[in-house]
Amino acid sequence: MAANDTNRRHTSVTRPLSPGIYAPIPTFFQLESEDLDLDAFEKHVLRTALAGVRPLLSGSMSEAIHLSHVERSMLIKTARKVLDNAGLDRVPIISGIGAGSTRECIELANEAADAGADCAIAICSGYFSGALAGNKKALKAFWTEISQESPLPVMIYNYPGAAGGINLDSDLIAELAVECPNLAGVKLTCGDVGKLTRIAATASDPTFSSNHPRKNKDAPFLVLGGFTDFLLPGAYANGHGAITGLANVAPHTLVKLFQLSEGSKTDPKLLGEAQRLQGIVARADATIAKASIAGTKFLLDKLYGYGGNPRRPLPPIEPAAGEALWEHAHTRALVDVELSLAKAD
Repeated sequence: MAANDTNRRHTSVTRPLSPGIYAPIPTFFQLESEDLDLDAFEKHVLRTALAGVRPLLSGSMSEAIHLSHVERSMLIKTARKVLDNAGLDRVPIISGIGAGSTRECIELANEAADAGADCAIAICSGYFSGALAGNKKALKAFWTEISQESPLPVMIYNYPGAAGGINLDSDLIAELAVECPNLAGVKLTCGDVGKLTRIAATASDPTFSSNHPRKNKDAPFLVLGGFTDFLLPGAYANGHGAITGLANVAPHTLVKLFQLSEGSKTDPKLLGEAQRLQGIVARADATIAKASIAGTKFLLDKLYGYGGNPRRPLPPIEPAAGEALWEHAHTRALVDVELSLAKAD
């Protein structure tokens, strides 16, 4: 089926995107076969969603590079089913469409729409980063073409560590936001607070939505951090939250921090508690991020009884390193808060 035919079949977001906390959901695998462990996946999608965290599938934390097209679609269908069955039918699903070529990204966007996703997120492949990193025209064309051809709204994913060092500057992202009405935001895993501030100065301006309306009113341009160590400062720069791997480990904590950060802008009495919780989250984010996907899966095993290993060739965390991560003071402080909030929920 031609891309334009599929495009006509998917014309609107039925589950609005909004500011908040999103989690790049890990993909879980059977220990020996490395087949998808859908039982663990269903449990985790539901656990995080019930805490107020919305799912992003087939991203970096999800090991998208290790997944086939069929597996990506299966994850979307599985997540949609478990959410709907739990009465969470208004929770949107974002799906990664990163691939080696623009053509394949568009193909993945159409497949994601057919499977039930509400939004896509695209990273530029780093395989040819030597030719692309300094070529603003080519980078701009990549997201422009994908957003024009995708049946779903598209987010920009800026993650130099997974893109061969390709790091979009704030001017280019702001240009794309203004010129591409089907772009629905940016995830900044570059960790650049100044960049978030500059982009938000454009996208969060009160006149932006009227001067540059989105193709779909339910898919506004969200400026999202890729880490949560600057969630509170980001709120005061008019950012919109975060897509963060830490939300897999501590979903209640990050939702609470987001609520306090936003609330403190109108109720200064909340600021002290927001600052205290931001300190706990920032220390844990830095510590746990160093252990990458394997470390997060190890912690999920400890907390919830599922996690497992990444797909090869990505190695599991060494047992001693995993235990050290679990016992680290920064991890323990976060876990204590999370368990307390989850119990009170």
